[in-house]
Amino acid sequence: MPGSTTDRPRRRFPAALLIALAMALAALGTPAFATSPRGATPAAVHQAAAPARASTADASLPCDIYAAGGTPCVTAHSTTRALFAAYDGPLYQIQRSSDHTYRDIRVLTAGGYADGASQVSFCSGTSCTITKIYDQTTKHNDMPISWGGFWKGPGPNGSDVGANAMALPVTAAGHQVFGVKVTPGVGYRIDHANGVPTGAQPEGVYMVTSSDYTSQWCCFDYGSGENSHTDTGNATMNAIYWGTACWFGGCTGSGPWVEADLENGMFHTNTGSNKDPNNSGVHYPFVSAWLKNNGTTNFTLKYGNGTSGGLTTTFSGPLPNGYSPMKVDSSVLLGTGGDNSPNGVGEFFEGALTAGYPSDATENAVQASITAAGYGTGGGGGGTTGALHAVGAGKCLEAGGSGTQTLIRDCTGAANQTWSRTTSQELTVTSGGTRLCLDASGQGTSAGTKAITWTCNGQSNQGWTLNANGSITGAPSGLCLDVTGAATANGTPVQLWTCSGRPNQQWTLN
Repeated sequence: MPGSTTDRPRRRFPAALLIALAMALAALGTPAFATSPRGATPAAVHQAAAPARASTADASLPCDIYAAGGTPCVTAHSTTRALFAAYDGPLYQIQRSSDHTYRDIRVLTAGGYADGASQVSFCSGTSCTITKIYDQTTKHNDMPISWGGFWKGPGPNGSDVGANAMALPVTAAGHQVFGVKVTPGVGYRIDHANGVPTGAQPEGVYMVTSSDYTSQWCCFDYGSGENSHTDTGNATMNAIYWGTACWFGGCTGSGPWVEADLENGMFHTNTGSNKDPNNSGVHYPFVSAWLKNNGTTNFTLKYGNGTSGGLTTTFSGPLPNGYSPMKVDSSVLLGTGGDNSPNGVGEFFEGALTAGYPSDATENAVQASITAAGYGTGGGGGGTTGALHAVGAGKCLEAGGSGTQTLIRDCTGAANQTWSRTTSQELTVTSGGTRLCLDASGQGTSAGTKAITWTCNGQSNQGWTLNANGSITGAPSGLCLDVTGAATANGTPVQLWTCSGRPNQQWTLN
């Protein structure tokens, strides 16, 4: 069954990361596992006789690190990986449109990555929606699709809608996984969440997102909001906002930025605006975004590159006037504002809320765990050579001879289904013993241009970009590689078409 751990190896971590974590945790000197993860076996939870300091194996993933720092996770949401080393349960739930059945997408092994292949198989030939994001803590703060709020969503009775499950294929340590692509109207929320900080209690929040898909609109948030789904006044939220909003005017650069949605404003600083010439915007395919708030005297904002390096603090100082003490409510939300403002857009891969104000050392160790996760763009299996899978059809791109249109067909592993991405952004394949390139026929730049194979010649119509959302766009047209008519049958031809974000335009190279 999906998620079985039988005969599967446990996740291993680079020695450099384990050393870094050991140093960080030695500085913390705090017992691990204040809260055990859902799915943990008794052996995975520290017993009373265990040493006070956690081993590096127990402190390898974000929520283990937070617990070791004395600020345990009270939510742990991710569609890509476990956030506890002992977690061996479901990450999220999907529903397919063809027969309305559900499937839980689990981790492949305890402390490991999502079983993306299970999703691809389940959704083949149809569309799928993410209907719930499970909480990995024992508090069970699972986030279903939000019922709406003051601002209505596009779903039944003003509810929000779920994200297209296939819209954001990425990789993590070479594994095919999927993020949550929040388009306008997508929102998830759990009200009266168990054990989350409220009032002026200190709280930490982090999430992994992306600079590839943002906007100025309200609100792509992750964090705490109001149970009423209405604006109940200043200081009733504590959520990360990610986007290009300059709520108070006078911002430096064009963003996107990490901001604090504290209700009635997205704050770069305690005065609202961002005057820092060194904070003109963050531009990484994967971004770690951070907010912590002690409830009375300080809030701090940070960001990091989700694939390498440390953290940058953009603000740490007093709360805005009228926001101390905080009056935070116990709803946990993703993708909307506190009053269900549903127009924000963004990408979400993982995140957590903590009880308590995390130390810088703890956050640095969590950042090291994020960069070690090995997030990658291109929607593939992490390599530059492999089968080019048509996500919507569950089949592979197949080449014929030079000048022939490419097709989708059942995956066989044959040479004419094995594609390589070159440093010149070509996609090459061997067919009939000849190396060929994927080519926009006749250097066409209009919708309907055939995607053929042709002798590699270095021309621009043989250049392709593998995007983080799973699409493949051709140069110079900017059009998407498209399975004609969204068909799923063997022999369906492939063409260039206006990008739509639909599953028949999403691909993975692995």
